[in-house]
Amino acid sequence: MIHYISKEHLSLERVKEIIDNKMTLELTPEAARAVIKCREYLDRKMDDIGRPVYGITTGFGSLYNVTIPKEDLSQLQHNLVMSHACGAGEKVRPAIVKLMLLMKIQSLSYGHSGVQLVTLQRLIDMFNDDVLPVVYQQGSLGASGDLAPLAHMCLPLIGLGEVLYKGEVRPSADVWKEKGWEPIRLQSKEGLALLNGTQFMSAHAVWSILKSMRLSRWADLIGALSLDAYDGRIEPFLPLTHQLRPHTGQILTGKKFVEILEGSELINRPKVHVQDPYSFRCIPQVHGAVKDNIMYVKSVLENEINSATDNPNIFPDEDMVISAGNFHGEPIAIPMDSLAIAMSELASISERRTFQLIDGLRGLPKYLVAEPGLNSGFMIPQYTAASIVSQNKGLCWPASCDSIPSSQGQEDHVSMGSNSATKLVRVVDNVETVLAIELFNAAQALEFRRPEKTSPKLENIVEDYRKEVPFLHTDSYMHPYIEKSIEFIRNESYL
Repeated sequence: MIHYISKEHLSLERVKEIIDNKMTLELTPEAARAVIKCREYLDRKMDDIGRPVYGITTGFGSLYNVTIPKEDLSQLQHNLVMSHACGAGEKVRPAIVKLMLLMKIQSLSYGHSGVQLVTLQRLIDMFNDDVLPVVYQQGSLGASGDLAPLAHMCLPLIGLGEVLYKGEVRPSADVWKEKGWEPIRLQSKEGLALLNGTQFMSAHAVWSILKSMRLSRWADLIGALSLDAYDGRIEPFLPLTHQLRPHTGQILTGKKFVEILEGSELINRPKVHVQDPYSFRCIPQVHGAVKDNIMYVKSVLENEINSATDNPNIFPDEDMVISAGNFHGEPIAIPMDSLAIAMSELASISERRTFQLIDGLRGLPKYLVAEPGLNSGFMIPQYTAASIVSQNKGLCWPASCDSIPSSQGQEDHVSMGSNSATKLVRVVDNVETVLAIELFNAAQALEFRRPEKTSPKLENIVEDYRKEVPFLHTDSYMHPYIEKSIEFIRNESYL
């Protein structure tokens, strides 16, 4: 299966298809012509430009006023990539590195960056053959592009750095030799085109938003299962209330819960209690607010991944080379911080439902075991969820409200969006674990309502879940069951 790189709008759904289906990439003839046209224009312009142009005939950052001789311009770009590979910390997971490659290929394909066609094609070759550069999490300020991580991503183009290939980390030079690839001799502006850009941030954000969309749907399913196991009420989900406060996510959540619980014996039986705790009663308001935020961030990211974000921008038709700031990460840094806050709330309300299920209320035994005391039952999974929720609160401090000047003050305001990005991934991973723990508890609680049943949809999910995680009659080693619960909600067939 082939995805053709073009100016056609690239949606997040399409990105998911590309990755999930292991599609290969190919430039459309129109995209190839645009790239060639821009490069040829820049080569001609170099002969008669008559003035310094940032990053093309000058140094970088605060060295913008140092003019570089024409014969040294290729070495300038080589040195740029090599010297900027100063990343530190943990390695970026391969799935996100592959997204970085896709995002960079898309951005360079518009014909406003000045790269050689051979350079762009090599990035496509790396994507298609799963030759994934080793990139590190720390080093970008999210302003002049994701300089350090993108330098690591692009080092293999010039025969340096390391790549993950066929499950093994190897020097890129060895893999290049094995595949018959020659290192690229970078031309003027190319190194800057490769390193300027938001692809480290946007790849993390795309990975996170795709996972957040899945987890939001699972939160509704798991929350509905908890509601039924807790003997909760359906009235807070009915549409009349939501018509009075018509937030889109709130309306959708109420509707979704009514659909999920259709046919449930438990939800329709007479209730003794008049109302439920907020963690159940206010699900439409909380889950709905998360949905609204996800949709907003999704729209921002789709703008971002369909943009040229390097610098300078080259406009052959207008005969202009403009040094500006499309590499600045603020447009996605703030939304990423916002998404981290929203997703952390999805975990926070989930942990409260787990707490309610083990509290010995509404006919459920304490800690969801028949003999509490002799057995601790489900006491400690809630501790784990609470610990994770607390960690998320620290991670939700917005990185985008910080700025530390760099490059002798030339780059005097930065977004710190790279920190927003890496924190967001951790928050989303944490949310997945907390929701898995709620599923673990809700499925256990449901068994104490037998012989009455929940809805057919939820009974089908629980039946499949029980093939992986059993009902626990007595204390057991629970860590493997939590891990299996996490794996279970990575399955999208129920969504």
